[in-house]
Amino acid sequence: MFDKLNSLEKQYEELSRRMSDADAMKDKTRYLADAKAYSDLERVVEAYREFKGIENEILETEKILKSADPELKQLASEEREELQRRREALLEEMKLLLVPRDPNDEKNVILEVRAGTGGEEAALFAQELFRMYNRYVERKGWKLEILDMSESELGGLREVIATIEGKNAYSRLRYESGVHRVQRVPKTEASGRIHTSTATIAVLPEAEDVEVEINDKDLRIDRFCSTGPGGQSVNTTYSAIRITHIPSGLVVQCQDEKSQHKNKAKALRVLRSRLLDIAQREQHDLIAKDRRTQIGTGDRSEKIRTYNFPQSRVSDHRINTTIHQIESFMDGNLDPLLDPLVSHFQSERLKAETAVATSSGASANSGS
Repeated sequence: MFDKLNSLEKQYEELSRRMSDADAMKDKTRYLADAKAYSDLERVVEAYREFKGIENEILETEKILKSADPELKQLASEEREELQRRREALLEEMKLLLVPRDPNDEKNVILEVRAGTGGEEAALFAQELFRMYNRYVERKGWKLEILDMSESELGGLREVIATIEGKNAYSRLRYESGVHRVQRVPKTEASGRIHTSTATIAVLPEAEDVEVEINDKDLRIDRFCSTGPGGQSVNTTYSAIRITHIPSGLVVQCQDEKSQHKNKAKALRVLRSRLLDIAQREQHDLIAKDRRTQIGTGDRSEKIRTYNFPQSRVSDHRINTTIHQIESFMDGNLDPLLDPLVSHFQSERLKAETAVATSSGASANSGS
């Protein structure tokens, strides 16, 4: 791990040197790429430098502990304990920071909120959840835009779909997907009985435009004489082009231009458009499948979180964590639960990465 950290620190210093160069802004594309890489490395390098500083401080306190002064020994002992606690905390933080980032983490978000079990009360709860996320977006300085919304008769939400734009929006909200359960006396209940209702949340990374790359080796290009109207070149020159995209079987031909090169360019534009359409439809199908997995059926048994208004508590069942600040939470103060959620799943990813690395190492050793 420390070899990796040393390497990242050197990379960070090199980026800093390049960005401070007088000619750095001449290549804006490279400068922006360097600035992003620098920003990505900043926290882990800062943590590593703080860790090394603490290591040196621990060595100094240990020198003092060897002295004969009892009072100094006591102070040094207390300081060493505090430094060791900070060192262990930094060690865990660095391990998490070294876990490969999910490429979706920096993407914007498609947020979907739907009423689940519970009729009008579920729709009212869905409306409150949407307001909660909207308030969180405001706290973060992000931007929320409603794409589609369907309201219930009492002012609740049957469904709302919105985009959220902001730095690390997906990485913060990705674990909100699932069924959210509410326990309270509904406005629609005259007898004062506590009811249970649900709403479903889906948080998806916003899909970027699909880039279509066409390799020449995947193309079969046939040239033939144009047919139909076209003047003297018809049936006399091989200007018409037929392009077959071998992997997909798509066939495109063009003979509108007298020039073979112009017909080829047009045919490639049409081919790219068709391949783009196929790729986007496949991407949409995958996202739709992911969304169906996330939101489930809306049944109470699939809950990830419970909002109990009579007891003023919010409980996340995946990490067995409860907070007793429901009004603040519903007003968008989500970090008291989001912070431990993110840490928990980062730790799980770290365990998975470690297990894979250990397994790979064992396989390599057994084969040598």
